[in-house]
Amino acid sequence: MDVATTPIGPYAKKPLDVYDWDPRTVDVARRVAALINERRPDLVVEHTGSSSVPGLPGKNVVDLGIETTVADVPAVTGLLLELGFQPQDGAAPWPPTRPLLIGSMAVDDGDRLAIHAHVLPRDHRVFGRHHARDLAFRDRLRADDELRNAYAARKREIIGEGVTSAFRYSLAKNEWIRTTLEQIGLADPAIMPPATIGILGGGQLGRMIGLAARSMGYRLAVLDPDPDCPAAAIADEVVVGDYGDVEAALRLGNVSDVITYELEHVAVEVVDRLDWDWPVRPGILPLKVTQNRLAERRFLEAEGAKVAPWRAVRDTEELRTAIAALGAPVRVKAATGGYDGRGQVRVDAEDNAERALAELGRPDGELVLVERELPFSAELSIVCCHGIDVRAVTYPVARNRHDRGILIESAAPAPVDPDVAAAADRVVRRLAVAMGLEGTLTAELFLMDDGQLVVNELAPRVHNTGHWTVDACRTSQFEQHVRAITGLPLGSVEQHLPAAIVNTLGTGARRPARVLGVDEALADSRVRVELYDKREVFERRKMGHVVAVGDDVDDALGRARTAAEHVRWADT
Repeated sequence: MDVATTPIGPYAKKPLDVYDWDPRTVDVARRVAALINERRPDLVVEHTGSSSVPGLPGKNVVDLGIETTVADVPAVTGLLLELGFQPQDGAAPWPPTRPLLIGSMAVDDGDRLAIHAHVLPRDHRVFGRHHARDLAFRDRLRADDELRNAYAARKREIIGEGVTSAFRYSLAKNEWIRTTLEQIGLADPAIMPPATIGILGGGQLGRMIGLAARSMGYRLAVLDPDPDCPAAAIADEVVVGDYGDVEAALRLGNVSDVITYELEHVAVEVVDRLDWDWPVRPGILPLKVTQNRLAERRFLEAEGAKVAPWRAVRDTEELRTAIAALGAPVRVKAATGGYDGRGQVRVDAEDNAERALAELGRPDGELVLVERELPFSAELSIVCCHGIDVRAVTYPVARNRHDRGILIESAAPAPVDPDVAAAADRVVRRLAVAMGLEGTLTAELFLMDDGQLVVNELAPRVHNTGHWTVDACRTSQFEQHVRAITGLPLGSVEQHLPAAIVNTLGTGARRPARVLGVDEALADSRVRVELYDKREVFERRKMGHVVAVGDDVDDALGRARTAAEHVRWADT
């Protein structure tokens, strides 16, 4: 297609700022609507967004909403492409079932105004009501000077805070919009019980999310390659399939009202396809960021978070150069995959570079992460739950101990300076907002000797280091996650007792799991044992955890350690 002959030209991106309202946007909206109606008189094209509200400053993008049916979306999309619109790109594009197309139109003096054309299926089972909500919000802004002025002030405030990314600007702006929609009675309703929550992954985290959901009256469906996965015993339906199986994921979607994931190793293609038709929370961007360590490091640095000095390398020579630059010892980590210490190798000298890459087992030329091993004073973590109403809560900071990459124990509240806890809170909240996260985000942190926090790893899910919240907080991380993804109000994170967990790991060869010593562990009345119902046990497999509450953190941790020593698995 020759774009020079089409009425809509390439997208005209302006520097990010809040500009005075441009009345020419109204004329552009009218002209584009006329072009569409010449070909499809049955379509209603509505001018929406800030540029549709006289006097409201903004980016002066002409937002158009074109409502149709699900079946007609491809035809309307094709019409827009014929006019010269282009598909949207970026980190989190709108799906084909409700696409956004972009372009521009010439106005006076050769200037061009940017256009966003949203194709909106009114009969979509989840998203059909959104256009009516947006129109109602537009009309309220037109009629209410106070509301319009407050919106304008918030936009200028965001730019004044130094936001330079259009994506980050939109996220911050949408926080204000969602809060306002709730205040004026236009917010999306919560997904209420007995709706079905679909979980990608049926491991212990899926099981514990499911147990919380069950107690709230929700139904549960899980996708997992193992029909006997830990969550199977409590699920209404188990879809057997790999985490990259799109067809299996669609079967999960067909019995679900909202979908979440319990691990980062779900294929992006699966979540992307599900997002066409269902709300998937925490969302696709958190998954993209966290399932690739290089992308995660770039994201963290872009958001101003401190990370260990690092390099991306693809061969032995580059690795040697990186070790010389960073200083040994270093950790060499596969960019993707890896869990509980797998997918990484410690290297203490340049001479070991070739061995390290061989141990990772990565194909020649595949990028890996190399980062300096830091002499931290403590391992910490913090869990944040971010609701779809943009409210967020964070749990008290936990202090952790790992062994060869596997979490051994976690205790809270961590004995750290209040300023450190406050800094951790700020970091995880900022990162959750930057991801557009709806659900749970856990940040694992290193506390340095000078009091600085370095982000080691992110997980967009409930987390092993938050298991103590079940026993010690008014609302556990699992219930909180369910509340967040369904749109219910978030609960209190008040911690009423110090608590600690110790993981119980398998030992020996692979064999059927038959637990021993639970009775001995439970001799302490302040201890609880949680087993994950894994049918087989083997060396260093997470089989469960012991949690204890105590008079202080050390008391709780001592009780948990003592109890965990009793939990073991029979040899046959």
